[in-house]
Amino acid sequence: MIESLIEILKYSVPALIVFATVYYLFRNFLLQQYQLEALKQRQNMNKDIIPLKLQAYERLIMVCERISVDNLAYRLSNTDMGVKELKNAMLIAIQQEYEHNITQQVYVSENLWKILKLAKDQMQDVISRTDGNSPAEFITNIYKNISETKADPISYARKAIKNEAELLM
Repeated sequence: MIESLIEILKYSVPALIVFATVYYLFRNFLLQQYQLEALKQRQNMNKDIIPLKLQAYERLIMVCERISVDNLAYRLSNTDMGVKELKNAMLIAIQQEYEHNITQQVYVSENLWKILKLAKDQMQDVISRTDGNSPAEFITNIYKNISETKADPISYARKAIKNEAELLM
């Protein structure tokens, strides 16, 4: 009886060792194949996402340009407008520009979106706090208020957008 058990073990133990080795190697092979496929899918997805991200950065740079004092004054002021009307038109234009591009936050980092939102809020705050006797004086006073702050919010946002875009490329 013991001899037959030893005889069975002689064949079973090497077979179990071979089975364990094959199982281990096959399992590792399958895991590597899975990781390779996942990498290929991520690369394919990046091919689609990178152009969308670059487009988002372009749009956010355009937002910065459109909410800058120069462009707001050029686009919105006319001879019939008083200071109050110009101020309201500028505040509305900034908000509309922000709302029009709000979906771009999907493609950029959370920090960059916070910087853009902060720039928008700071521009609206500067415009709200500024007064003047004429539209020209009002715009001059906006420039003075911006220069009194430590950093131009629009320039800071532009720089942050460019820095993040460079990381992508």
